[in-house]
Amino acid sequence: MDPQPPNPSNAPSEAGRSARPSRNASRTKGEQTAERILDAAEALFAEHGFAGTTLRGVANVVGLRTPSLYNHFPSKESLYAAVLERGLRPLLDVLVAIGDDGDPETELPLQVSRVMEVLAERPNLPQLIQHEVITGGEHLSPLLREWIRPMLSRARQLVEGSPAASLWTADEIPHLVIALYNVILGYFTIAPLFAELDGDDLLTPEASARQTRFLEHFVQALLLRRSVR
Repeated sequence: MDPQPPNPSNAPSEAGRSARPSRNASRTKGEQTAERILDAAEALFAEHGFAGTTLRGVANVVGLRTPSLYNHFPSKESLYAAVLERGLRPLLDVLVAIGDDGDPETELPLQVSRVMEVLAERPNLPQLIQHEVITGGEHLSPLLREWIRPMLSRARQLVEGSPAASLWTADEIPHLVIALYNVILGYFTIAPLFAELDGDDLLTPEASARQTRFLEHFVQALLLRRSVR
């Protein structure tokens, strides 16, 4: 089944619309405030999950009164959905675009680099997803249905169309997709623990660049059956 972006009538798009300020003289300021709200909410959802995060807590981080936050997002559900859309829509777009043009041998590493760029901009997002998976939060099912499922489905299509497909049985390919998912997102979820244990910040631009180079080589070797050493 071909992956489809979440239906425009679903919560993510509705929340995205609610994040847009009205077209008036304060639009730029309103957009900046909405972005700050999303940044704060993303961090709090990643740390506490949906159930453990309150709009009052988000407002306090941003320096707003809670009623002012409602001017941008009418509910915690709409704020959560907007956080997911802002972070996951670019990833889905990258996966969907792979194969549209160009040689896979050069395109795949470039798209891996783009995925890392997106995640580096939203390093709390993988932790948010991990928190929901571990706790089995009430928003886990919608999250999987609207975002993660089409991304994993598209990733499976890409693996099945790669030279590596001949090396794996049909029932092994989903495990390969899961492994790729964990290698990429796991880098960001382990970063806080690694920093505490080793003292090395994995989220610096230099560290992210090293990981990107590793992933480019990893994808070339695993999916394109190409030696990189």
